[in-house]
Amino acid sequence: MATLLLFVIYVSFIGLGIPDSLFGTAWPAIYGEFRLPVSFASFVSVTICCGTIVSSVMSAKIIRLLGTGKVAAISTAMTAAALLGFSFSGSLPAMCLWAVPLGLGAGAIDTALNNCVALHYSARVMSFLHCFFGIGVTISPFVLSQVIGGETGWRGGYRIAFGIQLAVTALLAVTLPVWGKVHPVAEAGAQKRAKDLRLGEIARIPGVKLMWTLFIASCAIECTCGNWASTFLVEVRHMAAEQAAGLVMLYYAGMALGRFLSGLLAARLDSWRIIGIGQAILGAALAILLLPGAPWVAGTGLFLVGLGNGPLFPNFNYLTPRNFGQEASQAVMGTQMAASYAGILAAPAVFGVLGQAVHLGIFPVYLLVFYLIMLAASRKARLIPPKC
Repeated sequence: MATLLLFVIYVSFIGLGIPDSLFGTAWPAIYGEFRLPVSFASFVSVTICCGTIVSSVMSAKIIRLLGTGKVAAISTAMTAAALLGFSFSGSLPAMCLWAVPLGLGAGAIDTALNNCVALHYSARVMSFLHCFFGIGVTISPFVLSQVIGGETGWRGGYRIAFGIQLAVTALLAVTLPVWGKVHPVAEAGAQKRAKDLRLGEIARIPGVKLMWTLFIASCAIECTCGNWASTFLVEVRHMAAEQAAGLVMLYYAGMALGRFLSGLLAARLDSWRIIGIGQAILGAALAILLLPGAPWVAGTGLFLVGLGNGPLFPNFNYLTPRNFGQEASQAVMGTQMAASYAGILAAPAVFGVLGQAVHLGIFPVYLLVFYLIMLAASRKARLIPPKC
């Protein structure tokens, strides 16, 4: 039964990852069809992130009311409906409308499953969980690269993603009874020990703001890369949209591999050691992205960005009960997810404006700024005294 639940959690994270990489990869085809400025992608990404921040902040109360399993099933169903809506959208306002349920669904499931795994499983399981997210975000560019040049175009990619997401929703629905049997503490009415903290109270906990900074920086790099790498390759490196989609797939493959290797290393190294290795790889990757050259140079850089940055998010999450105690972990986790999506919201949007106003070639430098912020915050966050 416990093995079945872990399988369901892993599959759920594949579903969580599928929408994340789809829009950024498809955007070069979308803005061409709709005859929009390249920076208008920010309207959709900002709407998604606003919904995610709202649901992340509210997640502790929602999870106590419904339980982790129901939250996961309902949230995945919302994202599936949104993907189908995107595929039929004929304008930017329609996409922004469907971005609302996409964001609300993503924030709730992200917080619920991350806290469940941080409380009940090992660091290895946490890394493997986000490895499956990496599989999800790798699937979308691959599918899109196969169909974007055909009759269905980018809409066909969204419809295939909807079908996958619908299957994940069905799996979650039929396995709802398993949650209460394996981890009753994760279900409705059983989280009586969890503290119901207000945002101001959470912000005053020592170390919380440092962790917020780390989540913002890591997610800013991840999502700016995911949203704009394809456009950077098309507009600056002069690649075809199909070739760019294939190279973005390498970025997500690197992310999945980084999280898989993190899971293997977790048996020998603690989370901070793994974070340090990832940050070293990430620094080398950004240096490669600064280099001009053939497509394989950019592809190598993107792959290594995913490989280095990929292990950071799950290991930051796993540190939550250790840093702040089990009773506060659900509330803190929700704000960490909100901080993550603040980075996801702001960083790609700001880059869109800067890229159009200055030049899209600033893409690697922009990522480097967040990397340096992350290094500075990491030095201080390592000193947070463990609570458990």
